[in-house]
Amino acid sequence: MRVVLDACVIFPTVMREMLIGAAEEGLYVPLWSERIVEEWVRATNRLGEGAEVIARAEAATMQDRFPQASVKDYDPTGLWLPDENDIHVLAAGIAGRADIIVTKNLGDFPTRILSQHNILRRDPDGFLMDFLEDDPAVLRRVAGRVHAKAETISGRSLELRGLLKRAGLPRTGKALA
Repeated sequence: MRVVLDACVIFPTVMREMLIGAAEEGLYVPLWSERIVEEWVRATNRLGEGAEVIARAEAATMQDRFPQASVKDYDPTGLWLPDENDIHVLAAGIAGRADIIVTKNLGDFPTRILSQHNILRRDPDGFLMDFLEDDPAVLRRVAGRVHAKAETISGRSLELRGLLKRAGLPRTGKALA
């Protein structure tokens, strides 16, 4: 399964780590474009000084881990979405032969338009819940790594359910708790 990750699901660190962790486990093939990555990196500026530098390093690492993920030649000409700033995501999905676009902005990706291109849309929580139902051990392993990393970075003990809930993954957090 080939899946475009919209910038809005790459920006929250814990959400990104869960999604990328699932890809590392072979649950799906991630896709993104240079523009999607750039949107993510620019969005980190609101976190304060130095955040963009960290995001660029994380982006480079992510792209090194998945060199096949970058969709380069896509054409947004003739495509329409309610938010014209999202058309490039659909264009990358079409060019990358994506099955799914994972986004938090479901209203910006109407199913009637995506279906014309044989693409589904999923919210990140539902997308991960599908993996949890299909192969709970794999997603538990991913969550364990993300949880341990978050605790190391924060320097304190964190409840997994709360961590995932704050990251916009409440159903996944509840199911894993």
